[in-house]
Amino acid sequence: MITNLAHACFTVSDLERALQFYRDGLGLKPAFDFTNEEGRRFGIYLHVGGRNFIELFEGQLAAPAEGQSFRHICLEVDNLEATVQTLQARGIEVGPIKLGRDQSYQAWITDPDGNRIELHQYTPESWQGPHLK
Repeated sequence: MITNLAHACFTVSDLERALQFYRDGLGLKPAFDFTNEEGRRFGIYLHVGGRNFIELFEGQLAAPAEGQSFRHICLEVDNLEATVQTLQARGIEVGPIKLGRDQSYQAWITDPDGNRIELHQYTPESWQGPHLK
């Protein structure tokens, strides 16, 4: 049945600005582009790791649908302190590192269109531990 989370998709107001954040800032690797008949790129798949991707499409941002419950995406990192230092050196504003209720470390960033992203590092005490392979 369901085996993994394949991708998260965002509409972005400016694809090049979003790429500066996701590709150049976060270091995600482009996988493939979506282009129109004239060859203009209007979307891109970015490889997060494993079998996971973020998909970006340029377009007009719409207000969230009534009752929409999306709050953020969460990206796992191997070393949160080092990741925060790297992102700050690349000009990305990062919130403080905190230990969450789930006993995992977290810090927060926001993309250029206001989408919230949690950076997440598991600990030996993380509640998710028994479910990780």
